[in-house]
Amino acid sequence: MVKALLFPLLLALTEDTRSLAFVHTHTGERIDVTYRIAGELVPEAIDDLNRFLRDHRNGEVMEMDPRLFDLLWTMRERAGSDEPFHLVSGYRSPQTNEMLRGQGRKVAKKSQHVEGKAIDVRLPGVPTERLRDIARELGVGGVGFYQRSDFVHVDTGRVRYW
Repeated sequence: MVKALLFPLLLALTEDTRSLAFVHTHTGERIDVTYRIAGELVPEAIDDLNRFLRDHRNGEVMEMDPRLFDLLWTMRERAGSDEPFHLVSGYRSPQTNEMLRGQGRKVAKKSQHVEGKAIDVRLPGVPTERLRDIARELGVGGVGFYQRSDFVHVDTGRVRYW
């Protein structure tokens, strides 16, 4: 609980510039954007990230929770990496979420992906176990570890682990 309270406080106390980079594992697209300058969100960059993190199956775009970007930035910093995240899944439309559930995939009925509050990633050069541990240490939201598929789920919902 204390860690979850410290994260926003630390963000508020820093007036930094933050960038994120991704490679989309399904489309091959890449993005590298500075989304925060002097502590302030850059609207155009946020729009670019929202488009990049769209439901790649139907093109639907959702306004993602900016706290998710700060969480990812902090994870990458703690990991000591400057590599782009490999995006497995960002936003999922309700239709896509139900389709995946119908295929028997491990997809929550009330997925944080549908709310624009979750992302599934891996970070080249950083074992997914380490990425999972970093996310857990931050105590910000949900952290799921998918060893077989080699990715970590993080979200800005309530704190929980699986």
